[in-house]
Amino acid sequence: MKAGVIGLGDMGSGLAKNLIANGFETTGLDLSPQRMSAFEDMGGRPATSVADVGANSDAVYVMVMNGDQAKAVILGEGGLTSSLKPGSAVILTATIKPREAREIGAAMDGSGIHLIDSPVSGGFPGAQGGTLTMMAAAPDAVLDRFAPVMEAVSANIHRVGDKPGDGQTVKACLQSLIGAQFSATFEAAALAAKAGVSGDVLLKVFSTSSAGCGVVNNALQKIIDRQFEGTGSHINTMHKDLTISMNLGEELGVPLHTAGSAMQIFHAGRTKYPNGDNWVCTRVIEDIVGAELHRDGARKTGGK
Repeated sequence: MKAGVIGLGDMGSGLAKNLIANGFETTGLDLSPQRMSAFEDMGGRPATSVADVGANSDAVYVMVMNGDQAKAVILGEGGLTSSLKPGSAVILTATIKPREAREIGAAMDGSGIHLIDSPVSGGFPGAQGGTLTMMAAAPDAVLDRFAPVMEAVSANIHRVGDKPGDGQTVKACLQSLIGAQFSATFEAAALAAKAGVSGDVLLKVFSTSSAGCGVVNNALQKIIDRQFEGTGSHINTMHKDLTISMNLGEELGVPLHTAGSAMQIFHAGRTKYPNGDNWVCTRVIEDIVGAELHRDGARKTGGK
């Protein structure tokens, strides 16, 4: 089975790396020449177009940023539905709106090409380490057939439904929770900084308490070490994901008070620090209170 990856950024490059490491001949495409060069260096076959990826693959991962890009890659002129052979699969790992996944699935009906709606969780470390969690939605027979190419990039494959949109719906629920965990961590870090608590102390307590988890621990580590850029978790992605969660809540009439607060914190962070990663939202609160949380202690700044 030959694999393809469209979108070779922080996440897609990890997919490609692990596909190649597991023996899959992998064709990839990205708009960035630097990413294409890095992909070729790891043993991938650079493609010249989306159609080139489709013509040389049995299963193609689509790891783009939004629904419009996913539609263009899958359904557009020269897209995957016109270049993949019947019986092949598109594995939609990008996080998009559930209704967009349903629209893509409906447009693919009758093409003979399978759509596996499978957004992922685990971020940059999970993608690079091949330990992603996949929320996979497709008929069981399809998931059975393409299990090897999915197992190459994932430690946990959850079958969450059998139709397009099911995977994206679960991901929207997950991101509403993760967004709330992030924002609570940012606020707690700023509170500790203002109170004069050491970042190292806070991390030791949080990580061994009932509140400790991968999301909280990793965010707090980045905050106290002041690693706000280049960590593989750009703020634009989480901001977009929370937008999707809020949109689904609006569609279904479900109030999302906590996710809504997280959305505003991420909106503030992205506005003030557009090049930052998720944890940069903490700096917005720190700027207000006039204190920063560092591993070796809190430091006063020019705020109140």
